[in-house]
Amino acid sequence: MSRSWERKVKKNMEQINKQRKKSGAGNLVLNSEKKHEVTFKGRNIVLPIVLILFIGMYNIILLMDPTYKIDGMYWATNIAYILLAALFFFRKPYLTVSKEYVQTRRMMGDKQLFAVAIKEIKVQGGYIIIVPNNGSSWAFNKTFNRYPIDDMKDELKKFADKHHIAWTE
Repeated sequence: MSRSWERKVKKNMEQINKQRKKSGAGNLVLNSEKKHEVTFKGRNIVLPIVLILFIGMYNIILLMDPTYKIDGMYWATNIAYILLAALFFFRKPYLTVSKEYVQTRRMMGDKQLFAVAIKEIKVQGGYIIIVPNNGSSWAFNKTFNRYPIDDMKDELKKFADKHHIAWTE
């Protein structure tokens, strides 16, 4: 693409993003800006197993009572916990490392943390902990969420060196 065309596209994107910001929608991002992102995906297996065990204990305790009658609420509770376990299993946790920010999925949605808001990155054993200037730390581990810690460590080290973020190993 020619440079003038890129400038026109960028200018139009800025105008659209201003309008979207006023209406409360998220920003649009050019494909060229997303090229420098690296995403590491994990797999959440512990929480679904705990939920299935919980619903199993619930069933055992209820069915031990001879006076209990199985009704619609019993089935609704069982189905709800099984669907919740499936949701946590199929919704993979991730960490995206970009040129300017890191992004992950928290309980209340996707969260971005820009480099200026990061105080320190700690690496210990099978854990990576990103400590923001304010708020709670982001912890990524190999045991519970099956993250590729070694690959993440290399990419986060580059990110920390580029933005002069404290690195503790």
